[in-house]
Amino acid sequence: MKEIRNILGWLGMAEEKSILEGARKHVEETYKTVTYFSEAVRAFIDGNQEAKARAIEQVRESEHQADILRSNMVSTLSESLLMPPDREDLMHFIKTLDKIADWTNGSARLLGFIEQKLPGEILQNISKATDLIFNATARLKEGISALVKNDLKKALAECEEVARIEHEADDQKKLLIETIIHAKLEPTSLLLTFQLAEYMEGVTDKVEDAADFVKVVAIKSR
Repeated sequence: MKEIRNILGWLGMAEEKSILEGARKHVEETYKTVTYFSEAVRAFIDGNQEAKARAIEQVRESEHQADILRSNMVSTLSESLLMPPDREDLMHFIKTLDKIADWTNGSARLLGFIEQKLPGEILQNISKATDLIFNATARLKEGISALVKNDLKKALAECEEVARIEHEADDQKKLLIETIIHAKLEPTSLLLTFQLAEYMEGVTDKVEDAADFVKVVAIKSR
């Protein structure tokens, strides 16, 4: 039977631990991005345009900081002594983490373009979808922190919770789109709100992709 390659058999090496530490810092910044997006959604629901604009700008700035952290991790990884397959796996992980912040920023931009006051049912579903994004990112953050601390049981548990939330987000997207379709929206608002639903569900997809990698690492490190 072919031996299964241990993707992170190098976990005890200081250089590679620094990459995981970089991932922890990145997901903490991504968590800020998601937090600011949640604030933007709340302000939008409350009709507070000034607070909405301020929170959307904070999303943009936080996403930029996440980009800087990603660039630092890529530089560290490029100079490491890892074997090419391991380096490729980690590079994919880093890019996946960055996509969480990217898609959150994209969601915030779309939210910024919506000017029409949306029906209460749509706002309620947007709020629920936002809560799922926030909760999934929080669980991913805890999972990566647990992995850095070598608490593999906790890391696995957090990843399983991310998977559960992602399935719930899929269902929530369907509910949101149903309310959008049946609402009497202006054409521009209809298009933007539909795209917002797609982007928000995309965020939880990216969170689950990152959690899948953490799960693989935890399983193979036991």
